[in-house]
Amino acid sequence: MIRPGEAVEVYLCREPVDMRRSIPGLSAFVEQRLGLDPFAKRLVVFCSRRRDKIKILYLERSGFVLWYKRLEKARFPWLGPEATESVVAMTGRELNWLLDGIDLFRVRPHEELRFDSVL
Repeated sequence: MIRPGEAVEVYLCREPVDMRRSIPGLSAFVEQRLGLDPFAKRLVVFCSRRRDKIKILYLERSGFVLWYKRLEKARFPWLGPEATESVVAMTGRELNWLLDGIDLFRVRPHEELRFDSVL
């Protein structure tokens, strides 16, 4: 299976989307509803209302690509009602976790520390 690399820019659409939409409908949704450039080098992830289907839209060199995954029994972990943003930025690594069923919105890694000096 082809998966995105860690450095890929990913945007997760929080709002459920009609999975009958294809490339023209989803790219218009990205531009009009999310206020993002559909021609930018990024992945935009959409989920169905039942959270059992995901579509990922991205632009490759010569055109759009639409990736689709349907779960047979499980549900994708998605943003809870406490999230207020219409779109959430994440990394390619986090998207892979989401595709594997890991609820990254509940599990938090150690805080990243930054130091100016060792002393």
